[in-house]
Amino acid sequence: MPGPLHGLKVIEMAGLGPAPFCAMLFADMGAQVVRIARPGEAKVVSEPVTGRGRPTLPLDLRAPEGRDTVLRMLETADVLIEGFRPGVMERLGLGPDDCLARRPQLIYGRMTGWGQHGPLAQAAGHDINYVALTGALNAIGRRGEPPVPPLNLVGDFGGGAMLLAFGVLAAVFEARGSGRGQVVDAAMTDGAALLSAMMYGLRASGHWSLGREENMLDGGAHYYGCYACADGKSVAIGAIEPQFYALLLERCGLTDSELSRHQNDRARWPEFKEKLAALFKTRTRDEWCDVLEGSDACFAPVLDWDEAPLHPHNVARKTFVDHGGVVQPAAAPRFSRTPGTAGVRVQATPAQILKDWDL
Repeated sequence: MPGPLHGLKVIEMAGLGPAPFCAMLFADMGAQVVRIARPGEAKVVSEPVTGRGRPTLPLDLRAPEGRDTVLRMLETADVLIEGFRPGVMERLGLGPDDCLARRPQLIYGRMTGWGQHGPLAQAAGHDINYVALTGALNAIGRRGEPPVPPLNLVGDFGGGAMLLAFGVLAAVFEARGSGRGQVVDAAMTDGAALLSAMMYGLRASGHWSLGREENMLDGGAHYYGCYACADGKSVAIGAIEPQFYALLLERCGLTDSELSRHQNDRARWPEFKEKLAALFKTRTRDEWCDVLEGSDACFAPVLDWDEAPLHPHNVARKTFVDHGGVVQPAAAPRFSRTPGTAGVRVQATPAQILKDWDL
């Protein structure tokens, strides 16, 4: 069955990181996506997972013929997404004014770290820099140590690609009524700040400290964190609610009344963390799974990239798929009637691609 975005036509200007991931999301959901790459770069940019589900068309955008081909493709396109530094597309003659003049209904999605304007707009940067500027990075890590980079999930993908996808689809929805396109300026700084909305709310209400490991969700609470086991592997505990916390203590054989009566006494959290740390080191991770997994104790084993696809829950939900020997996350979320598909690598000749776009 065609996915929920079947019929949506998207042009992706090849890049790295969040913009390709956003294009992958569109392709997974059934959109007709084509990636435009400079000649010789097609294989380099077609990463085996985030490059799935769409073909790559090599075009020299500095040549009049390459620019003209993109403008002709825009005549039937719904969306164009690009992730270059501000001004690059304008210098190629493919900026928003050029493209919207050719296709007034076009949604022009722009993905950058700092945004299209502002004092830092032209500065180079990466995920860690964008997240640092929002307050989010300062909250992640151990007390008394520098913050820990949260991979590039918060800026590139959560605050970047997902925000771009949401913004583009919101603009597509609006254009269906107005008949007019527009530019979507998605900045990773804006997105990472937006992901921090709950923390800013907690801070405003006096329930979030600026120090690391001083809050319930940042590793400060003994009942919300990770613990090492006897085999060197780890488990994750998130027993916030009193009834779940009580079950955790019961399953772990902790009859210590101090632990049960003072769950949210922040002054005692370090002491209680030491008790739980000593306890979890008495058994292996799999032994703790036998005791706690599947209960309301809010427990999960900490799995690595190779273990996660093999976990029975992920297997049952088909959370991961294998295409050509490449294990990768399946399309998400799930749709009851028009499911998405984590497409395989799509290979097509330039002539085939242009024919599919009625050129």
